[in-house]
Amino acid sequence: MAVPKKKTSPSRRGMRRSHQALTGEAYTECSNCGELKRPHHVCGHCGHYDGREVAAAGNSGRGLKGVVRV
Repeated sequence: MAVPKKKTSPSRRGMRRSHQALTGEAYTECSNCGELKRPHHVCGHCGHYDGREVAAAGNSGRGLKGVVRV
C-alpha cells in the first residue's frame, strides 16, 4: 500500500500546487462592432469573424460550421 514515509512540507505542497491556479478568461474586441468576444471565435453580437460575416447576428455560428457568407 502506498503510504508516504515523511510528512509533505508546506513548501513542497505549494510547489506541487503552483501549476493548478485558475486563469482568467481572455477577451478581445470585435473589429466590426467593438463588443468583447473570445479570441478565434465568431462574435456573438454581429456574427463576424476575421473581417467577414460568417453567421447571422445572435446565432454565433452554431450549425454553420464551414459556411462562409460573403
